[in-house]
Amino acid sequence: MKSILVVEDESSIIGFVAINLKRAGYSVVEAESGEKALEILPERTDIKLALLDVMLPGIDGFEVCRQIRATRPNMGIIMLSALSQEVDKVTGLMTGADDYITKPFSPTELIARVDALFRRVGGDDGAEKNFMSSGPFALNIRNRTLSKNGVPIRLTQVEYTIMKLFFDNSGKALSREDILTNVWGRNYYGELKIVDVNIRRLRVKVEDDTAEPSYITTVWGFGYKWGS
Repeated sequence: MKSILVVEDESSIIGFVAINLKRAGYSVVEAESGEKALEILPERTDIKLALLDVMLPGIDGFEVCRQIRATRPNMGIIMLSALSQEVDKVTGLMTGADDYITKPFSPTELIARVDALFRRVGGDDGAEKNFMSSGPFALNIRNRTLSKNGVPIRLTQVEYTIMKLFFDNSGKALSREDILTNVWGRNYYGELKIVDVNIRRLRVKVEDDTAEPSYITTVWGFGYKWGS
């Protein structure tokens, strides 16, 4: 059974989310606070994805996201927010979230987002070669990890998928639409801005100087390119 942690303090919302996830074949673990969520996770290694409300009693969803990323870098994280301001979306993504959903949302949107992220978290790369290399970087396909000069770089599952796309298309300019479709899927409901935020986050991890990126370069008015 595919297990998901839902962290939400409003009973009506957690009930709505839980019933729709269960109908879609997921096992739901509920937590009414960030503190409770952080108590549950060490005991439930089967949980691969978390839905985090931003506004929680006690520690907020952003801080819960940071703490999950520190201990479970490969877990999928979707932020739930009643706030539509751009700063809240960017804050969630920069703290390590893979995606965000703005309330109110439909069951169709919820399941589409969860399904897409769950595929990336639990995806199988089949019979592909186990390693890909590019300059000082090595991508381990089997373990879904990246290293630079032999030093591991912690990636979220979305970041790994973007890096895999870059490695598969080294030297080729990819439009933002290309990246969005390949990483989030054709039926993604969110905004194109999510691509730019994740690229910013990746540059912090892979570049020697984020002000003068040499690995992930911008193709102005179009998108991004990996390598020369």
